[in-house]
Amino acid sequence: MPQRLPIRADARCQSYRLVNSKYPPIDLFDDVADAEEFEILYQLQALTNPRLHNETGRLELIPRSEIPFGIPGCSYATAPFTHVNPAGSRFSDGSYGVLYLADSMETALAEVRYHQEHYWSNVVGLNFERFVFRGLSCQFNEAGLLDATSVSMSDPIYDADDYFQSRQFGRLARQEGFPGLRYHSVRSPGRHCWALMTPRRVLSIVQTAHYEMIWNAGITSVSAITEV
Repeated sequence: MPQRLPIRADARCQSYRLVNSKYPPIDLFDDVADAEEFEILYQLQALTNPRLHNETGRLELIPRSEIPFGIPGCSYATAPFTHVNPAGSRFSDGSYGVLYLADSMETALAEVRYHQEHYWSNVVGLNFERFVFRGLSCQFNEAGLLDATSVSMSDPIYDADDYFQSRQFGRLARQEGFPGLRYHSVRSPGRHCWALMTPRRVLSIVQTAHYEMIWNAGITSVSAITEV
């Protein structure tokens, strides 16, 4: 199916993302300009920093050539590919990472809100909690991405809860070398998102505002905050 979809043209796109504020940027990715410098600094820090492996994640999951060294926010672009959620996501079975981006911060908030509610509703005894996220502004090149917005929302890859078909689609797209796809947002109707299979297309990711979600038997409010 992936090879039958339209291909997006060369274009610089603006997008948005949220990350939990408890996860700081990985300085090592941002401190170097290329893969050679990274290897040297990584080996030096490994001698004195026992936490380095946890900080950088599973580096074997991504070729060095795919890491966009030298861009603003390299660590934000790379982290989803070295700190992979083993539970998976819409277009990943948990064996590889995907960088998810949204067409607006409102869309990103809608997507994250849904998944936060789904996760925390299964935690027994959680009465009140505050979740804080960093808002990120991302620019990337869309050239070569599959255009899954040409597929109807009734297609199984857009199932609200069952990710079986979408994960098969994502795995095929990755195996066939596509850098990612543009797709309909399931949680914010009428909007769209991107799933990047490589961080190489990212031009910059910079932090914007912080956002908080308040849990009280469900997420009762979402708002931007100025300080954390």
